Amino acid sequence: MRVLHLFKTYLPESVGGIEQVILQICQSGIAHGMHSEVLALSDNPCAAQIQVADHQVHLVKRDLHIASTGLSYKILPKFKQLAAQFDLINYHFPWPMMDLLHFAAATGKPSLVTYHSDIIQQKYLLKLYRPLMHRFLDSVDHIVTASPNYFATSDVLKRYRCKTSVIPYGLDKAAYPQPQTSTLQGWQQRFGTRFFLFVGVMRYYKGLHILLEAAKGSDYPIVIVGAGPLEQELREQAQRLRLKHVHFLGRLAEEDKVALLQLCSAVVFPSHLRSEAFGISLLEGAMYGKPMISSEIGTGTSYINIHGQTGLVVERSNPQALRAAMDQLWHNPEQAQAMGRQAEQRYWQLFTAQRMGEQNAELYRQIIANRLNAKTALPAPPDAALR
Repeated sequence: MRVLHLFKTYLPESVGGIEQVILQICQSGIAHGMHSEVLALSDNPCAAQIQVADHQVHLVKRDLHIASTGLSYKILPKFKQLAAQFDLINYHFPWPMMDLLHFAAATGKPSLVTYHSDIIQQKYLLKLYRPLMHRFLDSVDHIVTASPNYFATSDVLKRYRCKTSVIPYGLDKAAYPQPQTSTLQGWQQRFGTRFFLFVGVMRYYKGLHILLEAAKGSDYPIVIVGAGPLEQELREQAQRLRLKHVHFLGRLAEEDKVALLQLCSAVVFPSHLRSEAFGISLLEGAMYGKPMISSEIGTGTSYINIHGQTGLVVERSNPQALRAAMDQLWHNPEQAQAMGRQAEQRYWQLFTAQRMGEQNAELYRQIIANRLNAKTALPAPPDAALR
């Protein structure tokens, strides 16, 4: 079974949560007979095709970038050419240009939308896009979202309940590097083994400004890994608040990130808007047995992190509540460790890449079979008996 994934960007040029999910879907499907490839845009593609892990990635130059939407003049013929070679198209929503490609290419192939997030920030443009969006979602065979929480709270998905399934995102722990002893020792010498850790791209919905407000008056170390459009603004905020115990490390290699995940005492994830539909780095914390602190935003973050069991869930955009949760875990290390153990158990039960790959493969086959059955069930043309 051959599956083509379509999204506006991909590894190694961009390293966000959706890119990580696509990677895990492609890799986890191999054991279930799935051959996956990816079509994406790139600002400066070094080649038309590259290899990422065990799958091929096709790159088309991005010509314009408007309102978080990449545009390309050359992607339509490339999409049509590739789609003819695959059994199913897996679209990754949202990306408005993808909707246009779907109709312009008219591939006739079975299709699935992995629905990563509602459109939150572009409210005015959404009014213009909404008719196309619903026409697109109406036309695809099936929709998948990553948590029952998001399914229950998305106004868009309510319209498509009859053809939407929940398949949680999964991670393959074996694919993560094992840090060398020298790497672990280096970070331990710098931060010890008791510090809060945030990992992620510094975007508007990550709530890092709330974390910095919560850090006022405390003295426990907070380590922030990642870069992004708000990095300078956040550094300036930390400087104004004189937060000398907050450490910005920028983007790190995977080995260093894993070392910090292994060493930290808890993962803090202050995302405060629904644009944070799941939280891959939050799930990484659970995978490494760390208690978590997150905000209640009606999305998959509260499916990963169960309040009082795997960590603490606080009111969003509330620095005082966030600070109280951090104080609780800091001053009760035994409770924090117990929550971390339960977080890791939940990871193994629900969020492994193997489980996600198996569920996706089963759904892909069902979609293709349903399409074939629908074709064979069509009535004969009116003049068929005359031929």
